[in-house]
Amino acid sequence: MTEDERHQFELKAAGNLPRHIAIIMDGNGRWASQRNLPRVEGHRQAVKSVRDVVEVCGQLGIDILTLYTFSAENWRRPRSEVSALMHLLVSTLKNELDDLVKNNVRLITIGRLEDLPQRTRESLVYGTEKTRHCTGLTLNLALSYGGRREIQDAVRLISNKVLTGEMALEDIDEETVSGHLYTCDLPDPDLLIRTSGELRISNFLLWQLAYTEIYITDVFWPDFRRQNLYQSIRDYQKRERRFGRVSGQLARS
Repeated sequence: MTEDERHQFELKAAGNLPRHIAIIMDGNGRWASQRNLPRVEGHRQAVKSVRDVVEVCGQLGIDILTLYTFSAENWRRPRSEVSALMHLLVSTLKNELDDLVKNNVRLITIGRLEDLPQRTRESLVYGTEKTRHCTGLTLNLALSYGGRREIQDAVRLISNKVLTGEMALEDIDEETVSGHLYTCDLPDPDLLIRTSGELRISNFLLWQLAYTEIYITDVFWPDFRRQNLYQSIRDYQKRERRFGRVSGQLARS
């Protein structure tokens, strides 16, 4: 048994693996700056981290991996950087798609995809169609995504149903809101990982993270590898998720 296989065996044996992991992939620019490299080089190196984490999540049997790939606020960055990011996304999808299919990974997206350049949208549509039959890990890319926008869009959808008589105002509950979010077909994340040491959630999955366990690491995303993922899962497995209850109630349930 290799060291990597041993780590995975121990994590699986411990049980309580997170079903859904979400990651704020932060620190690409600072990684590049520390090496006197262009910011885009940090984004290029970050692809290696994505590849490694996707592979490991599939091997561990994680159901869903959501990656904060491009936020609604990222459009404010220099045009040259945004253009490079869109180009990198298209080329990465092209290069990785066969491996996603081979490894039974289903690709989906959330966010306002209509904001993306046409070529990027076409690549994403092709990727989601190509992997639609896959039944292993679901790789969910959040693109042109903002948590407040998502809630705003959900409120509009629900309001329209109330106005047209399809739904009564008194019938609106938490389940109603969840059912109108971009993630309506997904369970809420169990574990949120944020790299680069920043202590904020940056408008990411604001509704869905209500009871998610948060793990912060100082490691910049381009340096994040499977060993770091293993550590975050080990930390998660030590936690007691009470969802507003007390420990004694969990023991009796």
